[in-house]
Amino acid sequence: MFYHLLYPLHSVVAGFNVFRYLTFRTAYAILTGLLISLILGPWVIRQLRRYQIGETIREDGPKSHLYKAGTPTMGGLLILMALSIPTVLWGDLTNRYIWLLLSATFAFGGIGFIDDWLKLAGVRRQGMRIGEKLLAQTAVACGLASMMYFYPEDPSVATQITVPFFKEVTPALGAWYIPLIVFIMVGTCNAVNLTDGLDGLATGPLIIATFAFTVIAYVAGNAQFANYLLIPYIKGGGEIVIFGGALIGACLGFLWFNAYPADVFMGNIGSLALGGALGTMAVLVKHELLLPLVGGIFFIEALSVVLQICSFQLTGKRIFRMAPLHHHFEEKGWKESKVIVRFWIIAIVLALLSLSTLKLR
Repeated sequence: MFYHLLYPLHSVVAGFNVFRYLTFRTAYAILTGLLISLILGPWVIRQLRRYQIGETIREDGPKSHLYKAGTPTMGGLLILMALSIPTVLWGDLTNRYIWLLLSATFAFGGIGFIDDWLKLAGVRRQGMRIGEKLLAQTAVACGLASMMYFYPEDPSVATQITVPFFKEVTPALGAWYIPLIVFIMVGTCNAVNLTDGLDGLATGPLIIATFAFTVIAYVAGNAQFANYLLIPYIKGGGEIVIFGGALIGACLGFLWFNAYPADVFMGNIGSLALGGALGTMAVLVKHELLLPLVGGIFFIEALSVVLQICSFQLTGKRIFRMAPLHHHFEEKGWKESKVIVRFWIIAIVLALLSLSTLKLR
């Protein structure tokens, strides 16, 4: 909005020329998202307490988590507000990527909202059935993938994927691009959802992974940088940086209240929305295959659940003391705060490794 209102005035007031620059608008998108979270956070938490929207702790989970019962949940509403407002304020609203990102994020968040509401309203104790949830997520992912396949911004790179570490390997998948994107989107949102089991555990790595993809979006959206690094140039992709900045700011503000011991949980409305946002960013910047490295913590957490289920079904034995993986370490005696910080450290290392692939080709 500011870009459309103030940048045209640069011919009259030279200072308004700063609204042209992505770096300036991204910095203020981060700060705006952070401030909105910090300002609205206490009010949102009070409203959640007022309407008794509190977390229920599963009986088969760690016993050390029982004290968290009743902690306000559905704090993802705060994240969505703090994300969407700065994106609209600082982004170029004529850019299709802005609307694709917001649409996917809110669509996955809507699925999470229904899931949370069913549990909290007592309609269904476990929320949406797994099949219903996967079907809804697949429908959203199919919509995004179809939009990119049938109405691409640049048909020459529409179905190309970038293979990490290989500078000239950018295969075009054709129609197979759609199921790949669906798998990535659905897998990512559920991986973030599985990781959201400790205070700040999902939020921290999400901020780190978003930062990595924001950097990638910046270079991919710049023709000179993209050509130099031998990655696909994404026409108009620079505006993805604004969304990434807003997401970082919103999550930083939410982390203020979600840090151990948490005053509020994001709920499925938050975890599915954040997973959808991260997956969409990876798809739009044409670095889909880098997602398991950038979001390595989410990938490992989801993998631990899959391995645990497969092992128990096939052999009757468990690989981990409890899945997802963060609960395994809790059962081994690690304090919750130690698990969280160590997973954050791993997330930082993985993000740095992922950024190095831009040059190591």
